[in-house]
Amino acid sequence: MLLNFGFGTSYNGVVSCADVLTLAARDASAAVGGPSWSVKLGRRDSTTASRDVANTDLPSPFSGLQVLIDAFDKKGLNARDMVALSGAHTLGQSQCFLFRERIYSNGTDIDAGFASTRRRGCPQTGGDSNLAALDLVTPNSFDNNYFRNLVQRKGLLQSDQVLFTGSTASIVSQYSRNPRTFAADFATAMIKMSEIEPTLGQNGIIRRVCSAINS
Repeated sequence: MLLNFGFGTSYNGVVSCADVLTLAARDASAAVGGPSWSVKLGRRDSTTASRDVANTDLPSPFSGLQVLIDAFDKKGLNARDMVALSGAHTLGQSQCFLFRERIYSNGTDIDAGFASTRRRGCPQTGGDSNLAALDLVTPNSFDNNYFRNLVQRKGLLQSDQVLFTGSTASIVSQYSRNPRTFAADFATAMIKMSEIEPTLGQNGIIRRVCSAINS
């Protein structure tokens, strides 16, 4: 495993929770068939946390295309980065209440058969926490089926399907045809995202327990 200590040195032999999470993201990708990439280490952990700030910065699953582009742009990530990172939805699941409106909308941007299939596990009322795979085809593998789904109007979340519109539609099409291009761009975007405003030097701590500030 190649480690690049580009952000600084380790502190007393203890790796920060921030570095652990960054390494875990890289290794999880590789473990399910996705790309790997070099990870800079030396981050320190924050001394505070804000749920409100986190929720403000995270795009909504109901967001339109320009809202998504603007949200990523604020973090120094361009539209191509945004589409590539959205490809992480080749894995994972979503709760029913986050996609219910989409599958019952009878809209033109959703495949009728796909909507019918999803309705079986997500009733119009109740079942808010019922789960559905973001990628119905290969839910446990890192591949480009997420983008193939979008081309076929089978994106589960509205924020997924809107990527196949406007200025990002051509990127989705490219990734749907070329898994290697997607994998390479995903790795590049993950590196960029992992280096957004890292806490370094004496500006943070090394948490002993990741969910709590050191006492």
